[in-house]
Amino acid sequence: MITESQNEVSLLEIINKAKNWFNYLLSKWVVIILLSTIGGVLGFVVAYRAQFKYTATLSFVVEDDKSSNGLSGALGLASQFGIDLGSGSGGTVFAGSNLLELMKSKSLIKKTLLSEVDFENKKLSLIDIYIDYTNSRNKWTNDGEPIPYFTNRNGTMTLLQDSVINEIYKSILKSSLTIAPRDKKLGIIDVKFVSTNGFFAKEFVEKLVEVVSDFYSRTKTAKTVANISILQRQTDSVRFQLNNAIEGVVSINDATYNLNPALSISRLPSQKRQIDIQANTAILTELVKNLELAKISLRKETPLIQIIDTPEYPLDKEKLSKRKGVLIGFVVSNFLTIMGLIFRRIWKTIFV
Repeated sequence: MITESQNEVSLLEIINKAKNWFNYLLSKWVVIILLSTIGGVLGFVVAYRAQFKYTATLSFVVEDDKSSNGLSGALGLASQFGIDLGSGSGGTVFAGSNLLELMKSKSLIKKTLLSEVDFENKKLSLIDIYIDYTNSRNKWTNDGEPIPYFTNRNGTMTLLQDSVINEIYKSILKSSLTIAPRDKKLGIIDVKFVSTNGFFAKEFVEKLVEVVSDFYSRTKTAKTVANISILQRQTDSVRFQLNNAIEGVVSINDATYNLNPALSISRLPSQKRQIDIQANTAILTELVKNLELAKISLRKETPLIQIIDTPEYPLDKEKLSKRKGVLIGFVVSNFLTIMGLIFRRIWKTIFV
């Protein structure tokens, strides 16, 4: 059992040790003030040399597949004839958090970086603009030669260019690009890009959303587009057969004009052609109906992304103020100096 006197002794020991440490640090006030001042000066220099950072924000919403309920009857009718026009359920990869991760994927960001934009009256890829404004052209070299421009590369890239894209992709995800819903209860998604180059920030977010929207259109509607192509070919083929049957009936009627009505055999070719006309007319009617339903389905699925707000000049910008830089530098240096003195004394106590 711990007695009251033992508690008092322990408390006194703690107080005495605290005083001892305080007096030790107080005796080093010159070192602490000097190094903290140096840290404050460094913070001022960093803030003075810091560049403005521009933030480009683009907001959009994702279409809800539930909006297709109005077409359920039409799609059900088409399915009765063995035609799958798509119900929108195949687009779950584009829903919720899946879409956010998709927009961060390497393939889509790479395609965005390789997109060309109008820059200073010429076409230039975004990745070349990025390399130039970050002064990284000479950072990556091949046998002493700076990395070649990605613009007008004719679809081929060197191993060095692939490596550069990988590094830039990682850098963008780490410190520049943010994709997140504005609120958990809302379907609005904000795409933000922070850069020291306002032009690049604005063009990047706009191109990224454009690339993702195009990817969606080609992926989700691929099955419907294929169905439309098949239906169009079938419709054209049946219409061609129907036209031939109609021409055949007319030709046969002209050839058998004024023949003896008692000769029924003479009317047989014309009757066969009439049967072909009736069959092809019925088939063509259903094919045209299904073709129009397929086109409606395609319009329903495109596009996925509806843009609400686009970044506009002047973009939001911020910069580390000199006062804040001095304060941060002073506080950080003060903390590191005190911790260094404490560890130095402990080290001497244990090992010296």
